[in-house]
Amino acid sequence: MKIRAAIFDVYKTILEVSPPPLDREARWETLWRENVGPKSRLSLAEFAAACDAIIAREHTAARSAGIAFPEILWPEIVGEVLPEIAAMPETQQSDFIFRHTALAHTVRLMPGAGDVLRRLRDRGVVLGIASNAQPYTVRELGEALAPVGMTLEDFAPDLRFWSFTHGFSKPDPHGFRLLGARLRLRGIRLADALMVGDRLDNDIGPAAAQGWQTWHLHAAPTGLGGNWAALQAWLED
Repeated sequence: MKIRAAIFDVYKTILEVSPPPLDREARWETLWRENVGPKSRLSLAEFAAACDAIIAREHTAARSAGIAFPEILWPEIVGEVLPEIAAMPETQQSDFIFRHTALAHTVRLMPGAGDVLRRLRDRGVVLGIASNAQPYTVRELGEALAPVGMTLEDFAPDLRFWSFTHGFSKPDPHGFRLLGARLRLRGIRLADALMVGDRLDNDIGPAAAQGWQTWHLHAAPTGLGGNWAALQAWLED
């Protein structure tokens, strides 16, 4: 075994991301009708534009405080744009936001990901996550893992970096140094840790700079990179 720990990006790495459904506008109206009232007061496009304006404001404020790669908390943004949603019970609010997310993109487990993750888990490799994410990401990932016999509990709690819980995002090196410190606390050398991600800028470069091994997940195998099947072959070599 080449590694003792494997840290994974989520979107376009563990989860395949596809375009939104064609009937998203109709679904938006249904979502609104079931939770708020008979007719939405903002279209999907208007809602997105209002959210983008607030995100830009929050990013500017964070950068002025010295945070190079700021992260927002999506439920707060939604609540500011839609006070009706902020007033809901937490469970209903969370479900509304999750269902809205499915109107922005669709996700499923990447082909081959389940087999590799299970093999690593079963061989005692410590699994972790390093993801630019929001609360809905946690639910998306959990639901995608369930059919292949895995749960979020298969990923060590101390090795889960969700950007929304920290207020900054990848590729900020602080996230990788944080995970690196937690790996060392487990007695795992950084040279024995593997970062798997689809982006050179957000995943591979920052991890390599900290001394980790890396696997660039993409369609065409080249060097230490390729799809999940190529990763499995490399791990078995």
